[in-house]
Amino acid sequence: MIGVRKYPIVSFSIAFKYFYTPCPEQLIMFELEKTGGANIGSGHATWPFAKLSVNKNELRLNASIIGSVYFRPSDVISIELSPRLAGSGIKVNHRVKGYSDYIVFITSGGRDLIAQIEQTGFLKNSGAIPAEVEAEITRFQDSGSFPMKRSAILVFAVIWNLLLLSSMTHYFGIANSIPVRIGAKLALAFAFLFALATLVSGPFSRVVLKDGRTAKEIRSFMFFLMFISGFLFTIVSLM
Repeated sequence: MIGVRKYPIVSFSIAFKYFYTPCPEQLIMFELEKTGGANIGSGHATWPFAKLSVNKNELRLNASIIGSVYFRPSDVISIELSPRLAGSGIKVNHRVKGYSDYIVFITSGGRDLIAQIEQTGFLKNSGAIPAEVEAEITRFQDSGSFPMKRSAILVFAVIWNLLLLSSMTHYFGIANSIPVRIGAKLALAFAFLFALATLVSGPFSRVVLKDGRTAKEIRSFMFFLMFISGFLFTIVSLM
């Protein structure tokens, strides 16, 4: 019988760690994405309607219908724990004139999140950013934080109220009003179709949204509006 001699095996991971030490540039995280809540000015979005995305060249906070903000590294003065939220959020101090001074991303572990943002290289990036990113940020900031046109909101509110009031005209002494349930169903159907058209129709979304903005920014809210209006439509239909 032939004997087999056993040799000690050095762990590859230990050897790799011993002979190879990554430089600081290689430790920089490529991109950070986190879901939470947000405050932009007086507007408030709860979890999960806000999303923070950060890489070396850009920081974007999307709070759906509340608004979205987009920064290059030179726009941000500092990022700190929000004093109003006892460490459960981070506040972005910036120099963009068209944005509110109060921009906060709400999440647990604010201190850890700031450390993660530092690892992306965003806060220490003093170099030029890619031209296409620069152009997108400029276009985005020029349109303000709120993504929808005020005229579109006004038209939505007028049609919504007209449909609801159409079933209540008898209260004002006007005859031939339609049943209350029909008016409510028409209003709910209108809200559902408005949200759906904004998401799937390019021409319609261009009427609703400001130039340079996309339906992706308000997608979570539109899905929520479709769910609520569809659910209430079903409840009213069964009454």
